[in-house]
Amino acid sequence: QVHVVESGGGLVQAGGSLTLSCAASGSIASIDHMAWFRQAPGKQRELVAHITLGGETNYGDSVKGRFTVSRDNAKNTVYLQMNSLKPEDTAVYYCNVDGGLWDSWGQGTQVTVST
Repeated sequence: QVHVVESGGGLVQAGGSLTLSCAASGSIASIDHMAWFRQAPGKQRELVAHITLGGETNYGDSVKGRFTVSRDNAKNTVYLQMNSLKPEDTAVYYCNVDGGLWDSWGQGTQVTVST
């Protein structure tokens, strides 16, 4: 059983920054992929950022150049540094952790960007 917990969400003004964290715990041998998704009201969940065990990254088009994903393999933790936030970034942000034969989701953390 793998437990995933996100933290760091909150309310921020447009143009501001936030850093999200996601920590995985439990019976973990290794984590291949770690990713952030988001879901705004009335919209489908979308990929925000993804990082492999080796550190390769990819981003959703709407966040490229503004968000940075990183991970600490020793801590089974992934981070999302969000800069130049826009009101359209408002959503619940979810972390997904993929160990190859299993994957697990967190409960989500709310990010609200005000104008």
